[in-house]
Formats: sequence, C-alpha cells, structure tokens
Amino acid sequence: MGDPTPVEVTDSTWEMVVEQSKIPVIVMFYSPACAFCRSMEPYFLQYSEEYKDLVVFARLDITANMWTAERYGVRGTPTFKFFCLGRPVSEMVGAVYPALLKRMVDEGLKNGETCLKHTTSVNYDITGYG
Repeated sequence: MGDPTPVEVTDSTWEMVVEQSKIPVIVMFYSPACAFCRSMEPYFLQYSEEYKDLVVFARLDITANMWTAERYGVRGTPTFKFFCLGRPVSEMVGAVYPALLKRMVDEGLKNGETCLKHTTSVNYDITGYG
C-alpha cells in the first residue's frame, strides 16, 4: 500500500497481488500493440497516484499472460476490472472517458463490498485446459 506506480502482474503473481489483496484492486488488461491502451495509460497512472492508499492499481499484459486473461473473459484491450476481496465487481472495456474510469474506482470503493455480497465466488476448479 502507498506505492502509486501500477504493479505489473503475471499469471504467476496474480493470486498474491489481486486475489489476496486486503484492499480493492483495479486491473488494466492491455497489450503492447494497443494504441487505446497507450492513450489510457496517463490517466491510469494519474489515478494510481490519487488513490494510492485506497486501491492497488495493476496491469496485466494479455499477450504474455493468456491464462489469466482467458479466465476473466478478457476479449479486448484495454479492459479495466475492479476487484474487491479478490473478486471482480465491475468492468469497462475500451478507451473510455477518463472520468468514467475515475467513477468506476469511486463507485467500487463505495459499493464494492455490498456488490460482492450478491456475487458468487470464483471456482478455481474450472479451467479451459484439461
């Protein structure tokens, strides 16, 4: 907590950084060739500074970490997902207005735990492999 720089997560660090986080996490799923991702990056960095003690900001390159992207149904980039207690509670896809991304964080902080009570937990036994 307290580090304003987004954390670069991978398939192998996902559980520790996102699912076991004690505070909410917003993840930007991106690809290096995505122009819309590059246009959203400055806002994502700005909000990581603004919310540094309240939310963990993380990034995941879907081209290098396909398992996690597939597991969470990411089909396009950028995709932003807000996690509360390790579970996704909201999502936005594409180069959205920066104010909408900020509102997503604000609403996630305000309503995330309430929303979480009405969702089902992630079943780790389900996989597309095997």
